[in-house]
Amino acid sequence: MVLNMNSTTPIYFQIAEWIENEILIGNLKVDERVYSQYKLADMFTINPATAAKGLNLLYEEGILYNKRGLGKFVANEAMGIILEKRKNQKLKGLLIEAVQEAERLQVQEEDLLNMLKDIMKEQKGE
Repeated sequence: MVLNMNSTTPIYFQIAEWIENEILIGNLKVDERVYSQYKLADMFTINPATAAKGLNLLYEEGILYNKRGLGKFVANEAMGIILEKRKNQKLKGLLIEAVQEAERLQVQEEDLLNMLKDIMKEQKGE
């Protein structure tokens, strides 16, 4: 992943999201040690304090836990927390935008639902 330095999304938040993605796709597993703030800083050419802020955000959300002197590790509940958070924040936000745009374009609810069903079928390869 390449961080978007021109984005309005803070770098530390992008780091946290990248780690979440690594958990979701299985590159980081429960009780596995995550990258240190210094490793992340080196990987993404950012300040270690910025990387630490991203790690701490995930710690505060219960996605990571500390082992004193060893670093941060993936919590047992991490996958569930991430899925619930993304569903309730990111996905819901995208759907709100889609509904608002549909209203502006005077797209009927049934047509919008059919579009969504068609897209889901396409993504599944049906």
